[in-house]
Amino acid sequence: QVQLAESGGGPVAPGGSLRLSCVATASISSIYSMAWYRQPPGNRRDRELVAEVINHGSVRYADSVQGRFTASRDNAKNTMWLEMNNLKPEDTAVYYCNADSTYSDFGPLDVWGQGTLVTVSS
Repeated sequence: QVQLAESGGGPVAPGGSLRLSCVATASISSIYSMAWYRQPPGNRRDRELVAEVINHGSVRYADSVQGRFTASRDNAKNTMWLEMNNLKPEDTAVYYCNADSTYSDFGPLDVWGQGTLVTVSS
């Protein structure tokens, strides 16, 4: 089984930037989808998809982050990143890394990291 660990969160002023990392404990080369989700603190709604990076290279973004966030993955490094620019207070959330694949070296997969908190405030 593969495990995921996020890092890079923290406090930042509006307009600032952060880079989140998601490191897997095993190869992610066979994993179809690696994605970033977020959930505002204290919000019980479903996690919001922020960005998804497909194995073949395509990336899709939530409308709310399009043009500000950039997601990427490096299968050789077992790592995915989320570059966040021009951060807004409404970006404040716990950001989670997800690995989702019907077929992978680990069998069917839907794995979550523990999350990293991003707080955008002046």
